[in-house]
This record gives sequence, C-alpha cells and structure tokens, in this order.
Amino acid sequence: MTQRIAQIAYVASDGTRPFYYANAHEKDRVPVELHPMPVHDARALDAHVDREGFQLVRHKSAITDWTDREALAAIHRAEVADLIKQITGADEVQVNAPGILRFSEKSGKAGSSDNSHPARFAHIDINDETAAEFARRGANGRAFKRCAAYNLWRALSPAPQDVPLAFCDARSFAPQDLIVADAIFDPPNGAPEWSFESWVVAHAPQHQWYFYPDLSADEAVLFKTNDSDPARAHCVPHVAFDDPLAPVDAPPRISIEMRATCFWWA
Repeated sequence: MTQRIAQIAYVASDGTRPFYYANAHEKDRVPVELHPMPVHDARALDAHVDREGFQLVRHKSAITDWTDREALAAIHRAEVADLIKQITGADEVQVNAPGILRFSEKSGKAGSSDNSHPARFAHIDINDETAAEFARRGANGRAFKRCAAYNLWRALSPAPQDVPLAFCDARSFAPQDLIVADAIFDPPNGAPEWSFESWVVAHAPQHQWYFYPDLSADEAVLFKTNDSDPARAHCVPHVAFDDPLAPVDAPPRISIEMRATCFWWA
C-alpha cells in the first residue's frame, strides 16, 4: 500500500479560542484550513503506543450487534479494559463510556445519534488541564505514580474504509502546534450541555501522518490522548480524512471509539 497525499483539515490560529459541539456543528467556531499532506501506511511502521503514540492491536470481540448499547456496556467495556490492561500493564483501567459510534457522511447516518459525526479536523480529545482533572476524579483521592488516557478505535464497516482515521506521530509535532479549544457536549435528549478543554492542531510541515488501511473488525487502533509520564509519547493528534485512493463504491465507514483512563498506583 503506497502513501497518498490527502487533504488534512487543520485549524487556523487566528487569535480566537475555538469551540466545537458534539452534535450541533453549525454552531462550531473552528477556522478549518486544508493542507495536502503525505499519509503513510502505518502497517509498515510497527508503531508503538509509547513511542509514536498509537499501535495496531488484534482483538476479537464477543459483540455481534454494535448498536446494542446494553451489550456494549455489559460486555465490551470489560473487553476493552482487559485489552488495554494487557497492553499497557496498567494497574487499573476505567473505561469511560459504552462507546461512540460514528459514520461517514456517505452512510446517511452521520448525526443520527449522539456524537456520531466523524472527527473532521485535527485535534486531541483532552488537554493537560482536562487530563489532570479526569485523573483526580478517577483516582478518588488515591495516590498514583502515572495516569494515561487512551482511545481504542475500531472500524466496523468492511474494508476499504472511505473515511479512515489518521494519526500524527507524537514525535513530529511541537507544543506550539496545539491550540486550546472547548469541546461542548450537547446531548440530544435535552440534558444540560457540558464541556471541557481540548486541543485542536495548527498546521506544521514536519507533521508525519499515518493510517491503517483495510482494517477488519478484529483489529483496532490503540492511541494515546494524554500521559503523565514525560518519558513516553504524550498525546496524538488525529483526524478523519477522505482517502483519495478509496474506490468510489467503498463501503461508508462505521466505527466505534472507546475511551479509558489508566492508573499505575503509587
């Protein structure tokens, strides 16, 4: 699989603080600018979550219906916790939600459920302040020597995916490339909005982007959104992009994302 030149959606640094909604994207204030960037085949990289900040893992789930929220909560959360604990060696893994299903626009299902649009601009889910707050909550007063936040992303639609997820090598971006933004969650059931700080990403030519082509349902990508250990990859910008080499009849991408906070106790 050759590299491709893809349009990566960055965020312009225009002096204003960006914000974006989980659902009502018409209210977003995110000045997006497209930059053609090489996107490399990560299968040839042998990436590691503590070096590049992401890695491919093999995992066969017992879930047969990914829209069954009760099964995701009862079965898949424990599967994900066990998998991440095995890979990272964490003492405790707290999986934060039963899963976020997302759909490419071609499916006609983007926006059909809570937070179901693909992530269309380069971002990192949480910044350091949010990560520290989540760590305090999760630790519940217990001392820890390390805390890290991970996402497990799995493509559920058959290969090839039309809108894959690209990951920026954690060694290729700098702190000045990150812009503080507000991620606003607006539940469709009328519950109150809530928010936390994240980062969006400004363009820099040295960024190295990768993706995993032709993912199967028995594969997933583990990537890091924060780590308190400065000796390891800290976090990974990521973005959904239109694969310019995908056939016009490629199945619309369906994916599920699981988020977890991990602790190594003092």
